[in-house]
Parts: sequence; C-alpha cells; structure tokens
Amino acid sequence: MENQDYSCLRLDNQLCFPLYACSKEIIKRYKPFLDELDLTYTQYITMMVLWERKEMNVKELGEHLYLDSGTLTPLLKKLEAKGYITRQRMKTDERNVLIQITQAGEYLKEDAVHIPGEMSQCVDLEPQEAKVLYILLRKILKQLKEEEAMERN
Repeated sequence: MENQDYSCLRLDNQLCFPLYACSKEIIKRYKPFLDELDLTYTQYITMMVLWERKEMNVKELGEHLYLDSGTLTPLLKKLEAKGYITRQRMKTDERNVLIQITQAGEYLKEDAVHIPGEMSQCVDLEPQEAKVLYILLRKILKQLKEEEAMERN
C-alpha cells in the first residue's frame, strides 16, 4: 500500500466539526429557557420567523429555516396543537399550506423576549467578533444554497 497522507481525515482539520459542536452546545444552552415555554429549539426558531412575518406558506418557512417539509410538518402540527399557529390549505392551490400566527402565538413572544439577552451571556465574543462570525456563517449558507439550486437545475 502506498504511503498516503491521511491528515485530511483528522477531526481537528475539519471545519464542519467545530460548527456542529458549537451548534449542539449552544442549542443545549437554550434548553432551560425553551423548556419554560414548552418549545423545542426548532419550534422556537419557527416562532421567531412567524413573530416577524405573521403568515407564510410552508415552502417559504422551510427556505427561511433551511428545513424540508418532512421536518416542518410534524413541528407545525405540534405548534398548532399548542394553539400558537393555524395551518390552512390555500384555496388557490391545495398543495400549499398557509401558516398563520394566532393571538396565543403573539402572546408567547412576551415570554420569549428575554431569551436572546440571556443567550448572549453564553458566548464571550466581542460585538465585532460576533458580527464577523455571523457574516461568515451567512456566506457559507448562501454558497451552499446556491450550489444546491444549481444541482437541481
């Protein structure tokens, strides 16, 4: 067997691993705050989009959250059962489901407004460092989405 360089397989050389591990650890820090609201992290970010947009179809919501409809459908059913959203097939196109925030969903925002401030205490970054990290992560997401779109066409 040829003497091959396997350094590319070292975990310490992978960009994906610290992204994965940081994401997992940060979501773990959200858990106590979200448990008080009886929300999962994915339900929380869904509500964040709906607090801002009020209504949208499932496809648009999935694009915002980088989630497919197979992941969103059970999540949305649970949020509907809690009374935070309604789901309704659009009359113009039965394949599209419109998601709307309810009054109870709007009220939940008052209970959640402290969470971003609490979470900002979990990561010791200077504001400029946080801004750079955000820009870089958004750049990666954009590139990956563009590649995915080109592969579909």
